[in-house]
Amino acid sequence: MADTIIGETRLVLLQGDITVQDTEAIVNAANEGLWGGGGVDGAIHRAGGPAIAEECRRIREERGGCPTGQAVITSGGNLKARYVIHTVGPVWSGGAKGEDELLASAYRSSLDLAREYGIRTLSFPSISTGAYRFPVERAARIALDTVTSYLKEHTGTFEEVRFVLFSPPILEAYERVLRDLLGEGALGHFFYPPSPGPGNR
Repeated sequence: MADTIIGETRLVLLQGDITVQDTEAIVNAANEGLWGGGGVDGAIHRAGGPAIAEECRRIREERGGCPTGQAVITSGGNLKARYVIHTVGPVWSGGAKGEDELLASAYRSSLDLAREYGIRTLSFPSISTGAYRFPVERAARIALDTVTSYLKEHTGTFEEVRFVLFSPPILEAYERVLRDLLGEGALGHFFYPPSPGPGNR
């Protein structure tokens, strides 16, 4: 686990299960149809229960789903989190089809929606680095650069933003990138036994 302060927001990197986080909102790595699926998406739908699926159905009927790079919001159902922000990251196709920009947009759209709803604490997975095959180091740099820039731009909006990461290698990648972005002495470290969690889409 590692943490630092960006503006007035605590930014935390940890290994764990996003479905058990007690932040006001958690972010789901969804698909465009909001159907649920594998990894984080399936785990959130299973843990949250049928209320989330029903709200996703209504969003499909009203909007046709959620385009890549955008985000929608539902209740948290049976989760500890009050809300789930569903965002769609890009499938990695080699990097020449706007994947970097779409991934950054997924993070920004999620933060915009959280800000709109007055959400003060939220948890992100590592979007697109599971079944969508986005290279982890590259995804971590985009995620952390986008989120830290947003937190500096909107100082005081959020109390805490977490990245809840599936495995030690992904956590280590995020820590390396954050040190590189902020400087070697910027992170405080607290270690605890890792807990299992669902993979990322």
